[in-house]
Amino acid sequence: MFVLELTYTAPLDSVDAVLPDHTAWLEEQYEKGFFLASGRKNPRDGGVILAVAGDRARIEEIVAGDPFTVAGVCAYRVTEFIATKTAPELARHRQILG
Repeated sequence: MFVLELTYTAPLDSVDAVLPDHTAWLEEQYEKGFFLASGRKNPRDGGVILAVAGDRARIEEIVAGDPFTVAGVCAYRVTEFIATKTAPELARHRQILG
């Protein structure tokens, strides 16, 4: 499991210009089963995405395709963690320490 933290690197008007494409991209990732939750940070200086994938390389590929990344309006910080405890709705994503 991964926490993807976005930090805007451009003014909000530049971010907002790409927002419709970013939103469509988010929907695609949800449909493919990669994203579990996402939203803006408060204050609005970026966002957070909770994601799942087989490995970090796949997450890096996904992040590289974000229209925000392509337009150069944000930077990503990717944190991988082992989800040993989850809400019942996320039980299929639980991992065992090995």
